[in-house]
Amino acid sequence: MQRRLSTVCLTLALACMAPALHAQMSTRAYAPENLSQLSSSDRSRVITQEYADQSNGRRIPDDQLRFYLAQVNSGWNFSRIKQDIATSLRGNGNGNGGGWNGGGNGPGNTGTVRCESQDNRERVCNTGWRSARLSRQISGTTCTEGRNWGSRNGTVWVSGGCRAEFVEGRGNGGNWGGGGTGATIRCESQDNRERTCNTGWRNATLVRQISGTACVEGQTWGVRNGAIWVNRGCRGEFAEARGNSGGNWGGGGGNSNYSVTCSSNDKRQQTCAWDARQGRPALVQQLSGTACVEGRSWGYSNGSLWVSGGCRARFGAR
Repeated sequence: MQRRLSTVCLTLALACMAPALHAQMSTRAYAPENLSQLSSSDRSRVITQEYADQSNGRRIPDDQLRFYLAQVNSGWNFSRIKQDIATSLRGNGNGNGGGWNGGGNGPGNTGTVRCESQDNRERVCNTGWRSARLSRQISGTTCTEGRNWGSRNGTVWVSGGCRAEFVEGRGNGGNWGGGGTGATIRCESQDNRERTCNTGWRNATLVRQISGTACVEGQTWGVRNGAIWVNRGCRGEFAEARGNSGGNWGGGGGNSNYSVTCSSNDKRQQTCAWDARQGRPALVQQLSGTACVEGRSWGYSNGSLWVSGGCRARFGAR
């Protein structure tokens, strides 16, 4: 009698568990190798589920999902998509030919590296480069060098939701040849506090602003006693200035006396002529209270220098 009762209880328990087990098994949908056999909605569902399985429940970014759906149409099978998802989550691409990492992040990579901050967390992507520059931003969040992305020790790091593609920087990572050393110094005011960075230079010029806050000489940065000082949130890269002023900035191959002042009035975009023989321009002196940030409020394209958003500055040859 006791054995029969045990058998009945076991049968009832299995019967109650069956729907739950079936539901659990159904959450991971069967997917054929050839995803083109599925409808568009089923393709999206399968890829989304695979990403969630590999990332402990995270949602796949919309642009990454669109990328994989496009690759299905070009012949990618499910195994290749699974492998590429794993690669993208590790952040160390293997040069798999057009994958989501843009060709791989390994040492000596000469292509592009896609690095993404998911859920605003910091991520480090190996590159093997001494320096990097942003090639294409793919996030809605603005990617600002020094704030939510940068390069160090052969890697690119991103944080705060920045997702972008990067390429190797030219030369020594933007160390334009000025003065005697040809080096740049990065000096940053954190939490609006003043900071002093020793240089040994008699004078300096702002090569590149990396803060959203305006770096204005005499107001938020300057030089005294062989050191650069910054305050009120100014963060920038500086180089030694030739002569007794920061104006005559000499670059690698251009004319050290060549400069162009370009102004955005009423925050409208303005294009200014630039002598292409001087190479690419560099910001020499910001004249506006509004921040001049390369790629955001000033840049160089199609042989012309442009400024916008109220940026007003003097530019010289690198």
